[in-house]
Amino acid sequence: MPEENSAEAYLGLGSNLGDKAAMLDAAVAALAATPGIAVTARSRNYRTPPWGDTDQDWFLNGALGIVTTLPPHALLEACLSIEARLGRVRERRWGPRAIDIDVLHYAGATVSDERLVLPHRFLRERAFVLVPLAEIAPDLVTGGETVSEALARLDRSGIEPVAGAA
Repeated sequence: MPEENSAEAYLGLGSNLGDKAAMLDAAVAALAATPGIAVTARSRNYRTPPWGDTDQDWFLNGALGIVTTLPPHALLEACLSIEARLGRVRERRWGPRAIDIDVLHYAGATVSDERLVLPHRFLRERAFVLVPLAEIAPDLVTGGETVSEALARLDRSGIEPVAGAA
């Protein structure tokens, strides 16, 4: 049963280095083990083409639904800490990464500062985020439209579910 001061949030996961599926699993396990975070839903993993900087390997992406007692900035810090523990090195924008954990949406909160923008500033522009998110939260409203409505406007080519992924 969620605590009284808990909030529903959604996270995006991605990896394109090493054993991508194992990295997503490790991130989910680390999130689930974090005090104040309970994982409530997980999409399948999706093989996706690189976005932004396209001169790199394909990604494995997924989405999580969580309930958390952490405020938005503390949730971001927990995600960044897990990324660091799992070997994330930030070398170039949109470059290769062992793991990426993005806070996509937090209980309808709007945040905009140098550390965090909620909802995520590129959420409604990225099919590789919306496809897995639509699997677990198709009716989630962000930016005045549902995840499904935002996804319907985007090109989903090259985004495929990975067989056997949880």
